[in-house]
Amino acid sequence: MKIRTRLALISTLMFSLFTLSAQAEQVSIHDPVMAKEDGTYYLFSTGPGITIYNSTDMINWRLQGRAFETEPDWARDVAPGFNGHLWAPDIIYNDEQEKYYLYYSVSAFGQNTSGIGVTTSKTLNPESDDYGWEDQGIVVQSIPNRDMWNAIDPHVIVDDEGTAWMNFGSFWGGMKMFKLNDTWTKPAEPQEWHTVAKLDRSLLLDDALAGPGEIEAPFIFKKDDYYYLFISLGKCCRGAESTYHLAVGRSENVTGPYLDKDGVDMNHEGGTVILEGNEDWYGVGHNSAYTFNGTDYLVFHAYEAADDGLQKLKIAEITWKDGWPVIDESALDTYQSRLID
Repeated sequence: MKIRTRLALISTLMFSLFTLSAQAEQVSIHDPVMAKEDGTYYLFSTGPGITIYNSTDMINWRLQGRAFETEPDWARDVAPGFNGHLWAPDIIYNDEQEKYYLYYSVSAFGQNTSGIGVTTSKTLNPESDDYGWEDQGIVVQSIPNRDMWNAIDPHVIVDDEGTAWMNFGSFWGGMKMFKLNDTWTKPAEPQEWHTVAKLDRSLLLDDALAGPGEIEAPFIFKKDDYYYLFISLGKCCRGAESTYHLAVGRSENVTGPYLDKDGVDMNHEGGTVILEGNEDWYGVGHNSAYTFNGTDYLVFHAYEAADDGLQKLKIAEITWKDGWPVIDESALDTYQSRLID
C-alpha cells in the first residue's frame, strides 16, 4: 500500500472515531450530586427511585440503577400529586454510623406538599455484599398554609465542631437550615432553625403559592476559613425560556450570615453570580461542589440549545481569586460526559 493511501486511510479512521466520540450519548441528568469510594465516582440525580451512575474518570459514566425499586411507602401520603420521581438528592458519608446517607425529596411541581427523606447503605458499590439501601423515612415535611417554606432540595454539611446541618428550600420563604439529631434522621431537639438566603415576597401573596422568589437548591462548601453557600436563581426546566443561573455568598459561620462580594446579605437578595447560561446553554444550575484528588469541582446541569434544551451533566474546575470561587464558562463546552454500556 502506498504511503499516501495509508495516510489517507488513517486520517479517515481517525475522523470516524472522532465523529463517533462527538456523537456519543451524554448523561442527561437533573440535580447531580457525587461521592467517591475506593477510586470510583458515584453520581446521583432526580429520577424514578433516584438514578445512580458510576465512573472511574468522571467522564465515562455507566448507569448503575436506582436506589428505590419503586418509591418510598410514605411518598403519596405527603404529596398526593407525587409523580414517581424522587427529586434533588444529596449524598454524604456518616463516619460514626459508617454508612452513606442519601437524602431525597418528594413533591408535586410548584407546591409545598413536600417531604425530605433519607435512605442509607454501608457502601455505594453494587457488587459488595454490604450494598443495599434501607429507607429511614421522613426527615422533615412542609404543609401548605402552615409552612412558608418548601421541603425539597436537601443538602447536609458537617461543621467544624462535627455538627450536621441540613439546608434546603425552594421559592416561598427561601433557604432554610436546621440542626440534625445524632442519627441525622430528624431535627435535633430542642430545634434550631435559620434562614440563610431569600428573595423578596409580597405579604399579600397567598401563602400556598410559590411566589416570584426564584431561589432554590442550596449547597454549602467549606474552603479554608469560609463556608460558601451556592444557590440557583431563576427558572429551570423551560428550554429556551430557562433563566437558571448560579450565585454564591460566604460566611465564617455555617449558619450565616452569608454575604456576597459586595457585602450584601443573602437574606436581603444578595448573591454574587458565578455562572449563567448563554446561546448554546440556555440555563445552568442546581450544583454541588467537592474536592477530589486535591482539585475543587462544581457539578451541575445545563440545558443544551442544540438538543432542544435537554439537560446535560457538567463538571467544572473551581479556581479561587481573592477568596471567591471562579468558574470558567468554557467548561460548558469543553466538558462532555459519555454514557457507556
